[in-house]
Amino acid sequence: MVLALGVLTTNAQDNTTQKQKASTPKAAEPAPPSPGAPAPATATTPPATSQAKEVAVLKTSLGEMVLEFWPEVAPKHVENFKALAKKGFYDGTAFHRVIPGFMAQGGDPNTKDESKRSQWGMGNPGFTVNAEFNDRKHVRGVLSMARSASPNSAGSQFFVCLGDAPHLDKQYTAFGKLIKGDDVLGKIAAVPTGPRDVPQTRINLESVKIVGIDTIK
Repeated sequence: MVLALGVLTTNAQDNTTQKQKASTPKAAEPAPPSPGAPAPATATTPPATSQAKEVAVLKTSLGEMVLEFWPEVAPKHVENFKALAKKGFYDGTAFHRVIPGFMAQGGDPNTKDESKRSQWGMGNPGFTVNAEFNDRKHVRGVLSMARSASPNSAGSQFFVCLGDAPHLDKQYTAFGKLIKGDDVLGKIAAVPTGPRDVPQTRINLESVKIVGIDTIK
């Protein structure tokens, strides 16, 4: 789910993108990250709760990254990410879409299963979170939520910016930023990709732990 977020898109979207590139003389901006299939119509947004000074520790197959949260501008998104992480929702998923200089997208439960590779980018937790667009800029290291064409379609898929992406500002909900592990982010960006920007070598997200910032060295 990263951009109108059609980051992880269906084949039809991919074909549309190819046609646009063929008819446009200059390179188009990368498509925003997207979660693919929308969540069920009966989905509900989990209630926001008070925010503690906590950070997320992402343990990947390429190393660890630590991200801080911005509850002051996106409280519902922060609470949603924390809640999913605390119940192990992200453990065993993968970064399924990587575009150097743009973003690395993850958080799709379908990526736990290699046999569902054709469905990567279409998974969700069964509910959605309403948009909390804000003034935080999408620059390298910023944590933001993927979504489909609907502004209120974010669920579990997120992305970390690999470079400045001003066209995403106030279009996607930025809710945190990398504070440790930029070298790991660089390693993720360097992994060769294939069709649909899927990394040729799996970038596993082994776990996401929510811990107090005072425990980070």
